[in-house]
Amino acid sequence: MATGTPARLPIKWQVARLVERRVETRTAQTLVLEVPDWPGHLSGQHVDVRLTAPDGYQAARSYSIAGPVVDGPGGPRVEVTVQRVHDGEVSPYLVDVLAAGDPVEIRGPLGGWFIWRPEQTQPVQLVAGGSGIVPLMAMIRARRAVGSKVPFRLIYSVRTPQDVIYADELRRRVRDDFGLDVAYVYTREAPDGWHGEPHRLGLADVNTHGWPPDLQPLTYVCGPTGFVEAVADLLVGLGHPSRGIRTERFGPTG
Repeated sequence: MATGTPARLPIKWQVARLVERRVETRTAQTLVLEVPDWPGHLSGQHVDVRLTAPDGYQAARSYSIAGPVVDGPGGPRVEVTVQRVHDGEVSPYLVDVLAAGDPVEIRGPLGGWFIWRPEQTQPVQLVAGGSGIVPLMAMIRARRAVGSKVPFRLIYSVRTPQDVIYADELRRRVRDDFGLDVAYVYTREAPDGWHGEPHRLGLADVNTHGWPPDLQPLTYVCGPTGFVEAVADLLVGLGHPSRGIRTERFGPTG
């Protein structure tokens, strides 16, 4: 699957400040960053966030942008959702230490392939594993923001109901956003009333909840490397052409 981004001029680091945070799950929080010189972005793009220790040591990580840019009193605001990684260098600081008003370096937007543009008219299917929901949620939010009628289907694989990021918002959007369908796959613990036993996302899930290949949907898959590769293989096996499958994967670093 193609995952590259086109060549572009270097993007400079700039200082952002935390203006708000929202708790999403036991380990994930959304950080709202005020970025005065933000140039704008497309749903699916990401940013690099860099921390500098007093001794000069630096650590940087990439985080997907969680939604459209919002105008704030001090300038544009960009949201990133960060999942705390055990023994990580950056995510524990962002989730547990960074306080309102604190500065953090940011660089972006980055990525030119794993994006959804409002002018696209193909049906869209989104397949997320864990925190891979973040760039896909950005697409769902962008769809609503521009009033797009393109039909979206999301298949979201998580360990337990408590691990669903944006749980309340997804329930609301299924109710209010015409043309958006959401299906869940639970791998360790399922909620009461959910049909079936916990399992890894498989052929039946994709076949039941995704778009059929003859509709030629545009597909976005995001999650851990093994998850993304398995889902891409399932889609190709069902007859989806690889040129219509866009993937974004991440490792355990944090």
